[in-house]
Amino acid sequence: MTTSETSNAVLRVESVTAGYGGAPIIENVTIDVYPGKITAIVGPNGAGKSTLLKAISGVIKTSSGRVLVAGKDCTNFAPEKMVRHKLAYVPQVANTFPDLTVRENLEMGGYTRKHGVSERIDELCALFPDLQASLRRRAGALSGGQRSMLAMARGLMLDPEVMLLDEPSAGLSPIFQTALWEQIEKVASTGVGVCVVEQNTRRSLRHAHWGYVLVLGKNRLDGPATQLLHDDEVIDLYVGRMS
Repeated sequence: MTTSETSNAVLRVESVTAGYGGAPIIENVTIDVYPGKITAIVGPNGAGKSTLLKAISGVIKTSSGRVLVAGKDCTNFAPEKMVRHKLAYVPQVANTFPDLTVRENLEMGGYTRKHGVSERIDELCALFPDLQASLRRRAGALSGGQRSMLAMARGLMLDPEVMLLDEPSAGLSPIFQTALWEQIEKVASTGVGVCVVEQNTRRSLRHAHWGYVLVLGKNRLDGPATQLLHDDEVIDLYVGRMS
């Protein structure tokens, strides 16, 4: 990509290296996420996909490289500070408060809003219709698909410019996966840049605009998602050919 193209990225990750205290899990990884677009991070198990999201969101520290959100250097900012800089991170687990109601979860997501909490909840219920009828239910009583949607809605309470989703469809049936991806596309249509880590490479690339393939913690391939979906290396190693 050209310099002018990358300058429009709502999230720019430049040569980031990070891990958990020993040998790095990801090394010199670079990705871009654009407003209103879905970026898929795919690759085999152990490629460092989830670690990358944790490094971007400040859950773990980077040892080198930069993370820029809307052009501002936010490298190694604490997660709560990243939220204030318009980045929402939805982890795979522990992404809702199961003992609180759906509405209380959403209110917690908007804890730093000075006003407009109820109005924002109404907007998100329009975006996620399944939540409207469940506002008084405990989050722990929701289906897996509904909890995933609640986690996304909670992350959207503070009007982020970029959203990181770590395996949002894990454990869901194919029907719920389809519904979830429809919601992810709706989120992107509001102008939010969405970065999704998923094990289901085929489905991820089918819905994404751009894809990155990580292997052993490093960039291996990237390009338009539909192009990667038909790339022989990606198919043979990470997707599998249709019978």
